[in-house]
Amino acid sequence: MSVIRSNLKAVMENHDPKLSIRKLAKDIDYHFDSVRRMYKDEMVQYPRDLLLKLCLYFKVQPGQLIRIVEDEEKDQPIDESIEHQEDSNDKETDTNGNL
Repeated sequence: MSVIRSNLKAVMENHDPKLSIRKLAKDIDYHFDSVRRMYKDEMVQYPRDLLLKLCLYFKVQPGQLIRIVEDEEKDQPIDESIEHQEDSNDKETDTNGNL
């Protein structure tokens, strides 16, 4: 299963290996805890205003700050009931269009 992961740590290290999370948060005028959660890839949702400030600061595109990767936890059970919910309009028909 693919998931979205933060790439902020790598972007920061590439930009300036000595740049701290606290200094970055101050420079972009954003909450330290939010920047820290993105750096540590603990964010569930990525605020658009944070992404914009980071993109402008590092002169990168949003796709360089977040990436899609294969989830390491492949042994997790998948709830297939959501994927296989039947819609009343999705009934099978034969070649004559009959149910």
